[in-house]
Amino acid sequence: MISSRAGVKLVCAITLSAFLAACDGGGFRGSADRSQNLEGFTAEQIFERGEFELSQTRTKDAVYYFSEIERLYPYSNWAKRALIMQAFASHSGKDYPESRAAAQRFIDFYPADEDAAYAQYLLALSYYDQIDEVGRDQGLTFQALQSLRTVIEVYPDSEYATSAILKFDLAFDHLAGKEMEIGRYYLRKQHYTAAINRFRVVVEDFQTTSHTPEALYRLVEGYLSLGLVNEAQTAGAILGYNYQSSEWYGDAYKLLTAQGLKMRDRGNNWLSQIYRQSVKGQWL
Repeated sequence: MISSRAGVKLVCAITLSAFLAACDGGGFRGSADRSQNLEGFTAEQIFERGEFELSQTRTKDAVYYFSEIERLYPYSNWAKRALIMQAFASHSGKDYPESRAAAQRFIDFYPADEDAAYAQYLLALSYYDQIDEVGRDQGLTFQALQSLRTVIEVYPDSEYATSAILKFDLAFDHLAGKEMEIGRYYLRKQHYTAAINRFRVVVEDFQTTSHTPEALYRLVEGYLSLGLVNEAQTAGAILGYNYQSSEWYGDAYKLLTAQGLKMRDRGNNWLSQIYRQSVKGQWL
C-alpha cells in the first residue's frame, strides 16, 4: 500500500485499469457518486478511491472521499493519512482555504508526526501561492512569511526547509517591490514626502532585497526635488559605497553632479546613520 508521503509525492500513481478492477470487487460505482453509502467500505477502499479521483485531477471528489474517512473512521491511522491528503488535494485544486484548514487540523492533531512538516509547508503554500493574486493588500504575503518562517525554524532538518527559505526570500522581495511600486506612483504625482517614506521603508526594512539600489536612487530624486541636498548626497553616497556596479549608481551620479553636488555623507539624518553603519560593515 502506498504511504501517505509517497501518495503526496507521486500523486497517487494508481493505474486506471487496476483501480476499476478493485472497484468492481469492492462495489464502488464507476464514477464518483456522493449519494453512495460509504459505510459498507473499509477505510482502505475509500482511501484508494480518493487516490484514484486525485490521479484523474478530480480534486473535489478526492477531498470528499478523504474527508469521509475522517468521519467514518476517526482517530484511525487511515484518518490521519486521509487528512494530509485532504490538504494536498485541496491545494492541487486551488481551494486554498480548505487546504489550509486541513493542514492546520493535521498539525493540531498530529504535531509529532513525520508529515507535520509537510502540513506546515502546505499551510504556508496556501498563502504563498496567492501572493500574485492580491492587489495592494499584502496581508497574505505577511501570513506566508510567518508560516514559511515556522517551517524554517520548527522543521529545519526537513526536506521542505530549503524550499521554504527560497520562498521566504521571494515573498520578502515581493513586499519590497510593492513599497517601490507605491513610492514610484507618489513620485510621479510629485507627492515627494509620501514617496520618500515608501523608499525609506525599503532601505531600512528590506535592505537585503534586490530593490534597495533603486530605492536609494529614488531617494536622491525625491530629496533633490524638495531641495534637501544633504539627504540626497548621503543617499548617493550609500548607493556608491554598496552598489557602485548597479545602473542606479550611474543615474544618481549624473543627477547629483548635474547640480554641482557630490556623493558624500552630509548632515546628521537617518541616512547618515546608515552610511556610517555601512562604512563600518555593520549594515547589509
